[in-house]
Amino acid sequence: MDANAREYLAIQTFYGQRRARRSSVPYLHHIDEGLWVLRALGASEQAQRAYCLHPLVQDDDERAAAWARTLTTGADLSLPPVDGVSDDPRVLALALDYRETANAALSHRPDLKGPEDIALSAEPEVNDMLRADKVQNYKDFIRHHRGTHPRSAELERYFQSWLTRLEVSSEQVTRWHAALGQLHST
Repeated sequence: MDANAREYLAIQTFYGQRRARRSSVPYLHHIDEGLWVLRALGASEQAQRAYCLHPLVQDDDERAAAWARTLTTGADLSLPPVDGVSDDPRVLALALDYRETANAALSHRPDLKGPEDIALSAEPEVNDMLRADKVQNYKDFIRHHRGTHPRSAELERYFQSWLTRLEVSSEQVTRWHAALGQLHST
């Protein structure tokens, strides 16, 4: 995927210089590292472009804010409206399918006991996006929160359930985490 792709520029603008509260990691690292995993998986360009958009559609508050900006600022891509960040309806459909699939199995869901409680998408591209997201998020969890986060044990089970359900082996996780650790080390 081209770094000048409309979807990447939209999330880059949306995130700006924002960083995670606890770890101070720039939010854009999540996108860059997830794209690396998607390339390692051989995922389609549409899946990569949709992955760039998933933060814009995943959270209801973020999505509502994006739509509000659409109404107040029009087509100003410095504040990307959800409907103006891609010229490909398939990319938008994948991003929305990702949202539905991921949000159906969030870490705080009380009945999420194991991999069997996670429903995957019928779209292989969405499942690749989920692999990228969970591998990247698990890397950050291990690096910044494992053993110190109040829900550490619960989150460990959550990531293990997702990775098992997505058929990501521990060897892949180890190899990919090592590679991801090198992306932003300069």
